[in-house]
Amino acid sequence: MSESIKRRSATKMVPAPSHGIIPERDLLSTPVLEARHLGIEFGGLKAVEDFNLIIGKTEIAGLIGPNGAGKTTVFNLLTKVYQPTMGTIMVNGRDTAGMNTVQANKLGIARTFQNIRLFDNMTVEDNVRIGLHNQIRYGMFTGILRMPGYWKQERQQHLKALELLSLFDMQDVANVRAGSLPYGAQRRLEIVRALATNPSLLLLDEPAAGMNPHETEELMNNIIKIRDQFQIAILLIEHDMNLVMGICEGICVLNYGKIIAKGTAEEVQNNPVVIEAYLGKKKEG
Repeated sequence: MSESIKRRSATKMVPAPSHGIIPERDLLSTPVLEARHLGIEFGGLKAVEDFNLIIGKTEIAGLIGPNGAGKTTVFNLLTKVYQPTMGTIMVNGRDTAGMNTVQANKLGIARTFQNIRLFDNMTVEDNVRIGLHNQIRYGMFTGILRMPGYWKQERQQHLKALELLSLFDMQDVANVRAGSLPYGAQRRLEIVRALATNPSLLLLDEPAAGMNPHETEELMNNIIKIRDQFQIAILLIEHDMNLVMGICEGICVLNYGKIIAKGTAEEVQNNPVVIEAYLGKKKEG
């Protein structure tokens, strides 16, 4: 394991004012996310219930649990794909009540998906530039008439897209059709596109799915690099426990829509309730 990943274990987690834990370095900053008593019902079925989570400004956090635990539903709530039946979501100190997905994104939340959602027939660069759309500053007539302001921002967008692609050494495939990329490269491109929206909280839904051990190791280093370079928080859903325990500072465990444990990697992996949720209860006798 690389030195950058090993340093994760040295992170000191401390109590936060909102009854959670965050990295000590983030204690004086407004939490990037506070979810309070969050829940949603579908036809009387409680898919998520009393979900409480706080994430520090530069924290790498994990949301784990067995299949069907409600993890992606939580992501859909945080990004306003679903409107919560109950509870509050605060992003950078602002209540997101009544917001839609576009407004939540502008406030600072970006995500990737469990199933890759790229524009396959567009180029790699154009996929990234879609993420940059909310940073365009010229008006409709400037664009239609191709005035100098249009061309200036087009150049800026091109350079910014290449800069973001260079995070994963993908600048040389900028003109390649996104759908023709290998699976792992498509995963990386989706992360780059999310970063293009300039988030303060990046949600990654199973980013290592389908990756081999070498690609997963590279992804772990890249997640840390993204956090350090952009000074943002990252919340990831992942079934690869080596990845989760290797880089996540705070971990929340979900089962049947309810939180069953929260804490550091060390605390969570030794929690008997968590072990039972994953492995089943040991038969007596």
